[in-house]
Amino acid sequence: MDEEIAIIDKNTRNERIKNFITKNKKSLISFVIVIIIFLVSFFVYDEYKDRKKIEISNQYNSLIIEYSEENKELTKNELVKLIIKKDPTYSPLSLYFIIDNLLITEQSKVNELFDIIINETSLDSEIKKLIIYKKALYNADNSSENQLLEILNPIINSDSIWKSHALYLMAEYFFSKNEKKKSKEFFTRIISLESANQDLKIEAQKRLNRDLSE
Repeated sequence: MDEEIAIIDKNTRNERIKNFITKNKKSLISFVIVIIIFLVSFFVYDEYKDRKKIEISNQYNSLIIEYSEENKELTKNELVKLIIKKDPTYSPLSLYFIIDNLLITEQSKVNELFDIIINETSLDSEIKKLIIYKKALYNADNSSENQLLEILNPIINSDSIWKSHALYLMAEYFFSKNEKKKSKEFFTRIISLESANQDLKIEAQKRLNRDLSE
């Protein structure tokens, strides 16, 4: 008796599944097609990104290898184009090459390129903060206190590994301006920061002992 009931239940379940498939055949086929299209699109896009990455890499390497005084303007223009492509690796490298080789000397223009990388390029959080720090370094000699703090605040107000570097830059900035009280405050913050870079901690302590002990 139990076996007969089990067989009937099984047949009933199979019949329900069959009826469900029959009634929803079009929907199921559409669902499968959508899944297939999604998977194909995903792999095609992934391959496209890999090809673009290789293309950008080749462009960058070619520009750097072939760089000379004779093609300085061309190199600058092509590197700016690479920055605008917002690649997380080669856009920052392109900007660093421009700065190191003085291909663009206008501070506002360089800052615009920094902002493209910082604000519009998909970057790891710590890499972004490193680039913010480099922007601050670039501007340190020609910026007011407020301008420099505005740049560095995203690092100073975070737990970033670059926080002690940002604090040290501000401490040295104030020291160079002979604002010793403010300088001491920033050096002291480095000393009290548990996650501070150890080399910077040592240098901050030296500065406090040697020049700011009063």
